[in-house]
Amino acid sequence: MNESLSNLADGVRLATHETSPAEIAELLAVADRDLQDCIDGRLSADNLLSIAYSAGLVCAKIALAAAGYRAGHQSAHYWTIQSLKHTLGLDRMLVDRLDAFRKKRNVSDYEMVGAVTDREADEMLELAKFLRSKVEDWLRSRYPGLLA
Repeated sequence: MNESLSNLADGVRLATHETSPAEIAELLAVADRDLQDCIDGRLSADNLLSIAYSAGLVCAKIALAAAGYRAGHQSAHYWTIQSLKHTLGLDRMLVDRLDAFRKKRNVSDYEMVGAVTDREADEMLELAKFLRSKVEDWLRSRYPGLLA
């Protein structure tokens, strides 16, 4: 997909959004809380993947907000994840992996217990840690005024 964020801003996929340092700080705190719960807690693989996915999604939301957008109402998680190609410049393979975890999380949260392996949960946690680090570095280089 070679569409820019502005091309995706049709109100359904993405909408324009004005963020603030306070919003970015709150979202970073959410990602940090989720990552800490994954590291400290004794969670099932299903819950570990779900919480780590949430932290990763928040990092994508931060980048999207900093760039002046938010996800629309339709398929919000999908479009937030897809925006990572345009915000953080992630390659398609990494974006596709996060999207696969989105689908896996949906199954484990809403359809069946035990759908997630320990390896998948650990991989999602590592991806979330990577995204947390990457989004902060990206903010420092592109939007330093949004960091408290």
